Order: sequence, then structure tokens, then C-alpha cells
Amino acid sequence: MNDADAALLRLLETLRTRGYHFVTPTPATHARVVARPGRDRARDLADIFGWSLPFERGLLDGDLLALLEAAGAMEDAGQGLVRSAVRVSWLKGELFLHSAYPTEEEDAVFFGPDSYRFGDLIEAELARHCPPGARIVDIGTGSGVGGIVAARLCPGASVVLTDINPKALRLARINAAAAGVAVQCVEGDDLSGVEGSIDVALANPPYIMDAGSRAYRDGGEMRGGKVSFEMTRMAVEKLAPGGRVVLYTGSAIAAGEDVLRDALAGLAAAHGLDFSYRELDPDVFGEELDQPPYAEIERIAVVGAILTRR
Repeated sequence: MNDADAALLRLLETLRTRGYHFVTPTPATHARVVARPGRDRARDLADIFGWSLPFERGLLDGDLLALLEAAGAMEDAGQGLVRSAVRVSWLKGELFLHSAYPTEEEDAVFFGPDSYRFGDLIEAELARHCPPGARIVDIGTGSGVGGIVAARLCPGASVVLTDINPKALRLARINAAAAGVAVQCVEGDDLSGVEGSIDVALANPPYIMDAGSRAYRDGGEMRGGKVSFEMTRMAVEKLAPGGRVVLYTGSAIAAGEDVLRDALAGLAAAHGLDFSYRELDPDVFGEELDQPPYAEIERIAVVGAILTRR
């Protein structure tokens, strides 16, 4: 780690010792909360590192202020105020760095309710069985949630985190260090940089049809399911005997048709894999239905798919 990375790691450690806790909501909820009267500037640590509100330098003690400055993670917010360029959220006993609100940059590192549901799906799947010394690959890792949660369930596992976004890999590497998890980070949009076979492939791909084509959010064609399908296809090709793909994503449903489910079922059949698929939440991000790409869509369901090589 360079000095800036070390400062961010120390920031996480310091916040942990001070009992910091913040659960990240959806962007729509976040916007509503910070728009309330009296929420124009921060009053405490959760306002600074969770709600991304501007603050007066005097609100932070010298240690935390120095760490933000050393990390290059403090921005001028105008009117004598500053703002943290990173957010910190709690998930399953660990603290995770990710991008400050609003996450509008093309290389933003997203974290939200999907992160919590993804962690729950991994726990439900791997608590039943995880082979000793498993090779785990978290594809499109973002802030590193998948690989870090899985590593805690699989003693002796080797963990690889992949992403096309170097900013995401940087924060994921720091988050893993804070959690005491050794990881290998691989930058790329495929698995060519991942050597050997995979015992557990994890994926929480973007699934929104995003007009801005932001990589962390845009799921591409197939009603936003194309990225999810391609990540799964790549993982299937590298699965070891008994290996599994654990996919958490969303699928846009129209007239009862789930094109992602049908495509994944066809993929599993073509490779002789066991396949299970279920809706984890039947209706999320309803505000997206107001956007032109969703004119014919009735709901967006959050789904979990498991593909297992026999």
C-alpha cells in the first residue's frame, strides 16, 4: 500500500475503535433524508462518513482529519466547509469504504442494499458447505463485499477479486486488509487473468438499464441482464468439479417473462449443471419504472441463481 492507502486503512481502524456504524440505504432514500430541513451540514461521524454531508473542520478531531488529508480524501465543499470523498458502511461486522454520495461518476464504487442482500445469499449458500482451501473468485467485486464475506465462511480459502475499475480494486484491497482477509486483485473485464479452476465464483453485477451507461450500474441488453449472464458464462467455463456460481442480481419482468432466468437455465443445461433460481425480493428500485427503458417493464426483481458442476 502507498501512504494514501495506509491512511484509509487507518481511518477504518480508527472508526471501528470508536464504534462507528452506518447502514447505507438506496440512493432515493439517501436523497430524501439529506433533503430534510437542518440536514445541510454534518453533526456527527455518521453524517460525515455515511450521509456524505459537508462539515466544518472543527467537527472532526485531529486524528481523523489528518487521516482524511493524508488519504487525499477531503474535498472543498464551499462556504468554508469540506466533505469526505469516501463513505464508510457497516456490513456483517466489517467496515467498507466506497464512493461518497451521490455516486454519479463513471468509476464510482457502489455500495447499498444489494450489498447486504448479496452477503446474506453468500452466507446462506456457503454455510451449508465450503470445501477446505476453496479457490474463491469475486467477479466485479466493487468494494469487495463478496470475497470478504465468503472468506470468513471458508477457512483456508484463497480469494481473488476482479473488476474493470481500478478505483474499486483499490478500495476492495483496503477493505480486505481491514477485515484481515488476504486477497489477490485482478483488473479486467474477463477471467483471463485468473489462473486455474474456481471452486466458488461470486457475482453481484449491475442490472439497471442506465441511460448514462455507468459501468457500476448498467446491466446492458437483455433488459439489464446481459452483464449478469456474461459473468456467469465466464465463471461456468472455469468451474472445478463440484464448483458453484453464486449469482446475485436483478431481472426486469414484463408480462411474467423473466429473460435472464430463461437464459441462465439454458446455460446450465448446455453445460450439464444443476441450477436453482429464486426471487429474493419481487420488487426493488420502483422509481426506475418511470424511465424510458422501462416503459414495458412491470417490476424489477432481485434474484439469486446457483449453478453447480456435478
